[in-house]
Amino acid sequence: MRKPIIAGNWKMNNNPSESIELVKEILKEDLDGDVEQVVIVPFTSIYPITELLKEEDLKLGAQNMYFEESGAYTGEVSPLMLKDLDVDYVIVGHSERREIFNEDDNLLNKKVASAFSHGLIPILCCGETLEEREENKQEEKVKSQIAKDLEGIAADNVKKLVIAYEPIWAIGTGKTASSDDAEAMCGFIRGLIEEMYDKETADCVRIQYGGSVKPENVKDIMSKENIDGALVGGASLKSDSFAKLVNFEK
Repeated sequence: MRKPIIAGNWKMNNNPSESIELVKEILKEDLDGDVEQVVIVPFTSIYPITELLKEEDLKLGAQNMYFEESGAYTGEVSPLMLKDLDVDYVIVGHSERREIFNEDDNLLNKKVASAFSHGLIPILCCGETLEEREENKQEEKVKSQIAKDLEGIAADNVKKLVIAYEPIWAIGTGKTASSDDAEAMCGFIRGLIEEMYDKETADCVRIQYGGSVKPENVKDIMSKENIDGALVGGASLKSDSFAKLVNFEK
């Protein structure tokens, strides 16, 4: 049985004091303990949030990392630094990293491997552009991304992996893939993992949908067989909204 996972990606929002206040508000909410809850905060907020979460079920995530442990990589953050701050999850390959910062699948493959080797769980993002969907190339695109990003990654690690399917055209636009479209792609992704590994591995991988998920549509999305969670942007920036996402079954 795969445990549902709702992860709030704060992106480049909230300074440390604002982050502390938001997490304190989230911790006051009555959150469903059967759903894994993650806040993915800016680097500058990780340390103060770590201190707040020491005795809490709420998990902590980072939005990015470099694959090397240390060295002359100005502006980067290493997996060792994240692990030292009790970070649990790290996003790898978010569409904004791919599109704005030109991160390619070769780099992302190294990040996935490094995250696992340092005890972090990657949330690996994949998804197609509007143009690719209109040309019916969404499966081709996602297959290419996942095959390259997971090259050489052992099944035992993949079983712990979280994959976030995020149709790029639905991020921050207010547009949402229908729950049936999201389920079709998430089912396709699970089938890919079975092809690459085996059914046991595919059945363990948790697959999130990420694309303008809101309290109004989360229950419909989470009702689908192959969707195990949501990677949420704007709707995770308020405690009551985040609580409604986590409590989708209530």
